[in-house]
Amino acid sequence: MTVASVLFVCLGNICRSPLVEAVARKHLAEAGLGIEVASCGTGGWHAGEQADPRMRAAAANAGYDLEPHRARQLRADDAERHDLLLAMDSNNLRDMRRVFGGKVHERLALFLDWAGAAPPRDFPDPYYEELTAFAQSVALAERGVQGLIQRLRRG
Repeated sequence: MTVASVLFVCLGNICRSPLVEAVARKHLAEAGLGIEVASCGTGGWHAGEQADPRMRAAAANAGYDLEPHRARQLRADDAERHDLLLAMDSNNLRDMRRVFGGKVHERLALFLDWAGAAPPRDFPDPYYEELTAFAQSVALAERGVQGLIQRLRRG
């Protein structure tokens, strides 16, 4: 599969998926891979909002800028706009399958699984956790993106 665009999907698009988007954008560019990245959430509660302040801080501490991010909800046309649609967890993947139906099944996957970075298969949601969970999310995002880059290079 040729991949020119990747969409990362979590629940509210304020923690995990914007983080992975920012990490991927930076490392894909550094790797010389001209792949577009975006993120969204299966829910629309936070549409238009910035990323969670705790995630913005954890990302900034690691050199990633989440300030420009604004949350948005998953749309049916995302399947047409992106080659690869990667869910942060099994619940997000289930919701994506419901939105897209069977037409894009081969392009839907769990991020950490597809990247060869599992376990864990589900990227833990830090939203209700302590601050350390946000720093752990950054490390997991970096590990996952490195796996993503390796898999994309293999084709």
